[in-house]
Amino acid sequence: MSLKGFDGYLTRLGVTDPGAPSAEALAALQRAHLERVPYENIDIQLGRPPGIEPELSARRFAAGHGGYCFHLNGGFAALLEALGYDVTRHVGGVHHEPEGRGANGNHLALTVRVGGEAWFVDAGLGDGPHEPLPLRPGTYRQGPFTYRMEPSVTEPGGWTFHNDPGSSFPVMEFAARPVTMADFAAEHLRLSTAPDSPFLNTFAALRRDAKGLDLMRGRVLTRIDAAGRTERTLDTAEEWYAALADVFGRNLDALDARDRATLWDRVTRAHEEWLATSRP
Repeated sequence: MSLKGFDGYLTRLGVTDPGAPSAEALAALQRAHLERVPYENIDIQLGRPPGIEPELSARRFAAGHGGYCFHLNGGFAALLEALGYDVTRHVGGVHHEPEGRGANGNHLALTVRVGGEAWFVDAGLGDGPHEPLPLRPGTYRQGPFTYRMEPSVTEPGGWTFHNDPGSSFPVMEFAARPVTMADFAAEHLRLSTAPDSPFLNTFAALRRDAKGLDLMRGRVLTRIDAAGRTERTLDTAEEWYAALADVFGRNLDALDARDRATLWDRVTRAHEEWLATSRP
């Protein structure tokens, strides 16, 4: 796909001149991506999961949609390559236990080499780093969040990313070997259609910026920043859809009245089930 095919994508990012490959330009692109293209699973919730072909993802981003890691990092990797960056795709594994390890395939991770240095680049974690992290051991502070990188002890040559302690998951580990998008096809099918998939059972939207994170899980809208954590429950469909558009920048034009009613009903039922199980 030529760079011209990414014009709409770059417009969505607010980038008129990406410049030559450099660490500074790479950081600017990741910041723009995280601020303008949300992590979200609207279409999976509606039972029509989009494919993970990078060309399709680029068109969806240009149209104001988001996605999850296979869409977000898949499209971002293709854009970076078209801009001249040296990008490697890796099989990764997001773990919800602090001691979780291994690249189990539920995440697409990226590394980029530019200016003689390698970087961990990720636009698909939702609440991951706002900017690339050097691919070397260390602890890194970005805004109110702290991250850590260390060599993997279970994936030879791979890396372990430790997320901020207050994040939705503590660890993501990825293998060293390069892979292609085809390596994620089966896992994408499972995550987007299996009855026990969290992407099918729970609505989520996330947007990272320099000062913090916006998160909507079900009907609860959360802001996390240096001031702490604030939450409010969205009581009406109008409030909920307004937050999607205004806070997360998700274009909703493709959702007709039936889609909106179906999605709101699904989110509300899940919210009520969560309330029932969380009450003492």
